[in-house]
Amino acid sequence: MDYKKAYEQWLNSPVLSEAEKAELTAIAGDEKEIESRFFSQLEFGTAGLRGTMGVGLYRMNIHVIRHATQAFANVILNEGPEAVKKGVAICFDCRNNSDVFAKEAACIMAAAGIPVRLFESLRPTPELSFAIREYGCIAGINITASHNPKEYNGYKVYWSDGAQLPPNHADQVAKIMRESGVFDVKVADYDKAVAGGLITIMGAETDEKFLKNVMEQVNDQAAVDAVADTFKMVYTPFHGTGHKLIPEALKRLGMKHVICVPEQMVIDGNFPTVASPNPENPEGFYLAVDLANKEGADFILGSDPDADRVGLMVRTSDGEFKVLTGNQTGVLLLDYLIGAKQRTGKMPKNPVALKTIVTTEMARKVAEVNGLKCFDTFTGFKFLAQKKDQLEGSGEGNVIMSYEESYGYMLGDYVRDKDAVTAAVAMTEMAAYYAGKGMTLYDALLALYEKYGNYGERTMNLVMPGLDGLKKMADLMANLRANPPKEIGGETVKTWKDYKDGSVVDAASGAESTMELSGSNVLRYELADGTSVIVRPSGTEPKVKVYILAQGVSQADCADKVARYSAWAEGLKN
Repeated sequence: MDYKKAYEQWLNSPVLSEAEKAELTAIAGDEKEIESRFFSQLEFGTAGLRGTMGVGLYRMNIHVIRHATQAFANVILNEGPEAVKKGVAICFDCRNNSDVFAKEAACIMAAAGIPVRLFESLRPTPELSFAIREYGCIAGINITASHNPKEYNGYKVYWSDGAQLPPNHADQVAKIMRESGVFDVKVADYDKAVAGGLITIMGAETDEKFLKNVMEQVNDQAAVDAVADTFKMVYTPFHGTGHKLIPEALKRLGMKHVICVPEQMVIDGNFPTVASPNPENPEGFYLAVDLANKEGADFILGSDPDADRVGLMVRTSDGEFKVLTGNQTGVLLLDYLIGAKQRTGKMPKNPVALKTIVTTEMARKVAEVNGLKCFDTFTGFKFLAQKKDQLEGSGEGNVIMSYEESYGYMLGDYVRDKDAVTAAVAMTEMAAYYAGKGMTLYDALLALYEKYGNYGERTMNLVMPGLDGLKKMADLMANLRANPPKEIGGETVKTWKDYKDGSVVDAASGAESTMELSGSNVLRYELADGTSVIVRPSGTEPKVKVYILAQGVSQADCADKVARYSAWAEGLKN
């Protein structure tokens, strides 16, 4: 169906409300807008759906939510009656319409005869992963667009292990959606489904079970107690779901001076105090910095709207606040956990660290110097979760920490996704430990460079919006495969790696070999100076990401390399 026919079908559908029809009528003469809303349906991948909100096939709205949920329900029904009986857990974040979308998803599942556990109000993403595992659900749905701008919403799907949906199940959902009409759904009455026991509401009882597990991750309570009277920190949830459980967890940790940014403790899907509710963006912390300076705090912690990512700012020796990157925070935390577990006798046998292929190689150095194995996975916590399950299931290793450079950290055995709640507790414990030694986390980071060597990283986003954005992204990757670079920023490329087919090519001789990982659209270039440059298209946004992972004799040397290779990356857009 072409976009004009799809537009007319929606406009004339009896399912649409008067407000929805008015929104479509208002764009009647705007061909470009009509095309952008109806040229295709949102693509369902292993991360589910994500897009801007509005009426249309290529937008996030109740009809697209119903359609996706009907398809997901069919996949669950095909698993058989025992799977159906286990039911589905549903969670949502602070975004506009998230509560409405969650309710709609619950009503579709209920209509299919699949029991639902629905959170009473917004909750952190990791608590959904926990609830799936805790209650033995077959699957889970989370209405969230994580740290995307306010115009976005999303639909994330999980399987029985608490990790995001495996590719085979995601493919089944996508196939059903392609082969069925968007309005071919069956919706239950919400109140009747609740009264009939098909929808059960979750609340404080699940919070308590989750928090009990979170607090069991504390390694060195004595380090916290030693500074609790004087240590001050600032926390911001960026208007999101961390507002309740993270301050509560820090209170249970024994922190007496957790100062929350009042303006950002207000739940608001419009994120009025920030341009982007993303802890990766330093400008979002301006209110937290003002408050920290006023209160005399050295440590700032922020979680994104669905509380799966966490970012830190720390005071430096010149009194200014500096953002720690996800790479730096992860290295600090890994080194701290190794030391804390060794001090307190909590280190498991065969300890292992996990990271993604685009995460700093410094993490491998920290792990291996301390006698741990370090494994790489593809980007995304479903891959980290799979590797954890594989290693621990086979007895090959026990994972003490998994992380990726984009501010995601997974600790413990009770979640299989990024977890800002547990990470906030672990990072605060770490900051308290160093405070007891008269050090900030920035001091600690400099000490790690002294111990393990100098590393520097940068992640670049080559944004390619519009209807031709996907084509530009595909062309860029195809051109790099057809004409792999022999030098980058004046430095010789030693090795070309293609994670799509697992091939490794020596750039000088052309000799080929293979690596363990394959099956992902990612290219990696190993340079003569030890730097890695990695290129991959984003799976959720219209952009190609370039990761520069440098090593050097000093931090200045690393910064110089990052700058040189960044200039090459910028040229890829042309």
